[in-house]
Amino acid sequence: MRVLIVEDDVGIATGLAATLKATGYAVDVTPTLALASAALGVEPFDLVLLDLNLPDGDGLAWLRQVRRSGSAMPVLIMTARDALPDRVAGLDEGADDYLVKPFEPEELLARMRAALRRSEGRASPLLRHGDLVLDPAAHSVLKNGEPVALRAKEYALLLALLRGSGQVLSRQRLEQALYGFDEVLDSNALEVHMHHLRRKLGDGLVKTVRGVGYFVPNPDAKGTA
Repeated sequence: MRVLIVEDDVGIATGLAATLKATGYAVDVTPTLALASAALGVEPFDLVLLDLNLPDGDGLAWLRQVRRSGSAMPVLIMTARDALPDRVAGLDEGADDYLVKPFEPEELLARMRAALRRSEGRASPLLRHGDLVLDPAAHSVLKNGEPVALRAKEYALLLALLRGSGQVLSRQRLEQALYGFDEVLDSNALEVHMHHLRRKLGDGLVKTVRGVGYFVPNPDAKGTA
């Protein structure tokens, strides 16, 4: 999953990015609203972490513009503004959640997972596909009740495919979900991750649409739980 951090404090941004990357997110950081808009213009993001006091404007005004554009992308505000009117205004302008600094990383990660679930219309915290269960909170994968050891990119790839179950995801979209702007991407990296994922989970899980991309069939279409 691809996350954009809009934060001008280098220390906070660096710490957040390290925490999210360690949890399997692909992360990009922008210190200004102008750069955030530019990033959204060239890449799809699954979620934005937004500071409010930024060098080139107020994050609330920027969020208002994002929502007026029709975007339903989850946005979590993280700010030192702790007054009740500020919290109410942030939520009313379209934020999915509002965190007051300082906050614990565990709480931020839990709120991110909740916002992503809501954006996907899911109530369960688990992603299930037949005998496969992925738990984003525990960062674990079980197959037939047995744990499956996946590397970070393999896990991120499986998560992207399960979140888009039933949809064909292009190579470009999957690469965008797995890699940030500052990460070096080998030309065959996606194929390597896909090969390892199929070896560990079986060839039947991920289907290939030649010249288009990959997908995990919707289990409901097969009548499975």
